[in-house]
Amino acid sequence: MTKTKAASERKPETPASRSGDGYPTFAVAFGGGGARGLAHIHVIEALDEMGIRPAAISGSSIGAIMGAGMAAGMRGTEIRAYASSVLSSRAEVAARIWRARPARFAEMMEGGLRLGQFNAERILKAFLPPQIPDVFEKLAIPLKVTATDYYGHRLAVFERGELRSALAASAALPSIFRPVLRDGMTLIDGGIYNPVPFDLLEGTADILIAVDVVGAPTVRSPKTPSTIEMMFGTTQLMMQSIISMKLEKKRPDILLRPAISGFRVLDFLKMDEIMAETATIKDELKRSVEAILKKRAA
Repeated sequence: MTKTKAASERKPETPASRSGDGYPTFAVAFGGGGARGLAHIHVIEALDEMGIRPAAISGSSIGAIMGAGMAAGMRGTEIRAYASSVLSSRAEVAARIWRARPARFAEMMEGGLRLGQFNAERILKAFLPPQIPDVFEKLAIPLKVTATDYYGHRLAVFERGELRSALAASAALPSIFRPVLRDGMTLIDGGIYNPVPFDLLEGTADILIAVDVVGAPTVRSPKTPSTIEMMFGTTQLMMQSIISMKLEKKRPDILLRPAISGFRVLDFLKMDEIMAETATIKDELKRSVEAILKKRAA
C-alpha cells in the first residue's frame, strides 16, 4: 500500500477528520501492555469508522507498534487481519521466532551469553507487517516512540531517523528482550518511564485520546504467584502509579481503559479472547467523541 493511497482511503470528508475551519483535530496515545495492547486495534477501527485521521500519534511498547501501523497508513481492519494471520497459529509464531534466531554463534554470544533474552530488533523484523517503513520520515502521520535510557535514567523519545530500532527499544521488556543500543544509549521498555505517553502530544491537536492497557494483577489463586508472575505484576503496579501521578497533573480529553486485566503480557495467542473481551471499547470511544463534539458545537 502506498502512502498516497492510504491517506486518500483514511480521510473521508467528515467533520471529525477535517482540520481548520473550526473543526477539531485529534491526537492519540497508545499505551504499553504486551498482548493486552491488541485492544488498540478496536480504537484504530473506531477512528477509521468515524473518519478521524489523527494529527499526531505517540506510543509505548506495543502501543508504539500499533501506532506505527496506523501512522504508516494501515486501517484497523488491516492491522486486525495481519495480527490474526500471524497469531492464530502457534506454528506460524514458532516459525517466525525461529527465523529471528542468531545466524551465527558469535552473534548469539555478543555482549555475553544471555539465556532467555531475545533480540528485539530481530523479533520485530520477523513479525512487523511490510507496510511499516524503515524510517519515521516515511510515515503518513507524525509518530513519537518512547523508550527508557537505562544508564541515563530518563525517558528517550524518538520521532526521526530509523523507526524499527526505536520500536524494538520501546518494546524491549527486561528479562524477555535484550536492551537495544542506539545513539550511545542502552534502551529498554518505554513503559518503564511513560506507560501511556499522552503528555508528549500536548499542543499537537484539539482533542487528546489516551488508551491505557497496562492493567493490574486481578486473578487470585490459593497458590503464591510465581517469580515471573510477581515480576510482571509488580511492573504493572509501578506503571499504574506513574499513570496516576500523570493524571493528577493533567488528564487527556478521553481516557480509555479496556477490560484487559485478565490477560497476561505474553498472551498473544489469546488474540480472539482479548478482542472479544475488549470489543465494547469501540462504542465507548465513539460516544466520547460525539459528546465532545456536541459540547464544542454548543
